[in-house]
Amino acid sequence: MATARSTNDLKFGQGKSLFAITILVLLFLHIPILILIFYSFNDSRFASHWGGFSLKWYYKIIDDDSLWLAVRNTIQVAIVSTIISTILGTLAAIGLHKFNFKFKDFFLNILYLPIIIPEVVMGLSMLILFVLFAIPLGLMTVTIAHITFSISFVVLIVLARLQSFDMTLEEAGADLGATQWQIFWKITFPNISSGIYAGALLALTLSIDDFLISFFTTGPGSTTLPLKIYAMIKFGITPEINAVSTILLISTTLILYFVGYFMNKGKKEGSAFLEI
Repeated sequence: MATARSTNDLKFGQGKSLFAITILVLLFLHIPILILIFYSFNDSRFASHWGGFSLKWYYKIIDDDSLWLAVRNTIQVAIVSTIISTILGTLAAIGLHKFNFKFKDFFLNILYLPIIIPEVVMGLSMLILFVLFAIPLGLMTVTIAHITFSISFVVLIVLARLQSFDMTLEEAGADLGATQWQIFWKITFPNISSGIYAGALLALTLSIDDFLISFFTTGPGSTTLPLKIYAMIKFGITPEINAVSTILLISTTLILYFVGYFMNKGKKEGSAFLEI
């Protein structure tokens, strides 16, 4: 009896310790973000001095044409690279999962290269490639570079989802007379949609946040938002940078929410199909 009580007390004490550690880690991660948001409403130009509440830095962002050009470039590159990398990555994952062919293991190992090699190496290699083929640097080269490193993430995430997918469902659909196109949209896609959405989300966030690879592959008039923020920091950290970062943070959070919604919807559709 006493032993059981001491065991329960020990588990309770461990639970409290783990909870305290979790809270400390969350505070460590989020307090700097909260400070950044708080000082975006600072009336003073100096980030280290609080001069009162003000929205003037947000108004200043609205009138900053160069900043909005960077935002437009970032969104354009992110959307195009996400769509292309998601389509190509999904098709590649399905092909690698369904078919056995020579050098399959080699191709699977190659997929890890964009993930494990340093970004500075990849950015420099892409720059050398574009210079070698005399391709002018601009939005097109940035988009190609983002597609290159995003595809691997999409393939690996979709492959992980395919591991738990029952391939006999496709065979059943074929036996019932469904075409390959119908099998994909009615059977395969609803069941792996959560992996596709997750891969697309990761590709989108990687593209929006990328700095190093964009730094090597960008050209005149194709500055992205991370590069613009870096250029602004050279003149000192001001609440304007905090305001830009706050807007980027809110936008990313909204994207996460909507993608999470569609991922859950895809899971429910897949579950409903299996029940049928």
